[in-house]
Amino acid sequence: MHNFIVRAITGVLFVAVVVTCFLKPLAMVCFFALVTGLSIWEFTGLVNLRETVKVNRFISTVAGVYLFLAFAGWCMQVVPSAAFVPYLITVVYLFISELYQRNEDAINDWAYTMLSQMYVALPFACINMLAFRSAANGETVYGLLLPLSIFIFLWCNDTGAYLAGSLLGKHKLFPRISPGKSWEGSIGGGILVCFIAWLMSYIDENGVLEFMGATQTGLTTLQWIGLGLVVVFFGTWGDLVESLFKRTLGVKDSGNILPGHGGMLDRFDSSLMAIPASVVYLMSCAM
Repeated sequence: MHNFIVRAITGVLFVAVVVTCFLKPLAMVCFFALVTGLSIWEFTGLVNLRETVKVNRFISTVAGVYLFLAFAGWCMQVVPSAAFVPYLITVVYLFISELYQRNEDAINDWAYTMLSQMYVALPFACINMLAFRSAANGETVYGLLLPLSIFIFLWCNDTGAYLAGSLLGKHKLFPRISPGKSWEGSIGGGILVCFIAWLMSYIDENGVLEFMGATQTGLTTLQWIGLGLVVVFFGTWGDLVESLFKRTLGVKDSGNILPGHGGMLDRFDSSLMAIPASVVYLMSCAM
């Protein structure tokens, strides 16, 4: 009972912080830069538990946070594309430094170092592409609706999947990796997200949240539903990927920074696949 209360309180506070951070662009950038750093630090700490792996946690974390900030500045059109050069230099350094470390398996070190950037840093950086876009007059505008909707869809998918799975779940979705997930739960989550996507299209079209800075996206109802389904599919895969990651390392949670919820990767696992997939989908819609 005590664990349930702790988990519930942490969950409510977590949702409140995420929603609040989207109200201001600077708050969003600062919050997700922090999340990026904590997630990479957590990831590199876990892979360093393997006997033949020795990743430079500090430089990998700094590089990932810098990539996020460079993306933010570039999307806001306040820095040129040359802002990515220091990041590329850091990546080159991480490769060359292995020549002087005399570690047991340099290939493992390189692989896990680059994985921290591709699996964690880059997906988080892509959230800037959802939040900032160019207006017709060439100016950059901030809109909270698209990035916030990704997390709303993920939360609703989890809620719908839990309820449907608890009531109707009989057929396992991926028993080898996540025995608790069922096809019935996934379908239930998808149906709930489709309804929420329809609601988001109504909010978007009628400017219901304009007072909060929610600029209109121009998406149709069908495109909103399509976005919701993209988040459902890739969010589920993201959850399964992180489950496989933890199962391979033999750990239950990625960390303990969030009481009752584990680590940062545990809370953002679904978004690591859903965010870049949503960017690709929305870019396709714009073509």
